[in-house]
Amino acid sequence: MASLNKVMLIGNLTRDPEVKYTPKGTAVAEIAIAINRNFTGADGQKKEEVTYIDVTLWERLAEIAGEYLKKGRPVFIEGRLQLDTWDDKATGQKRSRLRVRAEQMQLLGSRESGGGGSQPAPHDEEEGGSSRPASPPRSAPRPAAPGRPKPAEPDEEADDIPF
Repeated sequence: MASLNKVMLIGNLTRDPEVKYTPKGTAVAEIAIAINRNFTGADGQKKEEVTYIDVTLWERLAEIAGEYLKKGRPVFIEGRLQLDTWDDKATGQKRSRLRVRAEQMQLLGSRESGGGGSQPAPHDEEEGGSSRPASPPRSAPRPAAPGRPKPAEPDEEADDIPF
């Protein structure tokens, strides 16, 4: 029998991410998101239901979450359900908790509201960076197609480009 464990959620962070590191140096972030559902009840009254979901992010996703996410900001999480089980030290009972293990994350909203697309915000002058984003790395020049001029070499001046 086939099985599928896939979760896609959009919600707002209920608190700032907590980023920690394992003894081997792997980043782990714990976040919680609130997902709102608006509906009309049987009595005709508009109602709102909120579901709170715990999410664990690992490695680079955890670092990005710690750097760019803040309480109240929207985020899209794609991942899988994971059941954690443990023995409660105080009562000796078995305990369990269902959570989402994120496999992908997308920051939502505008940069002013803390979201942002796939591009990180530029560094501030005070941090030693420039006020504008760095230019993308240059790729290796492609061979010229027949009938087209050869692409400029990286060390050529812009005035020497024939087009």
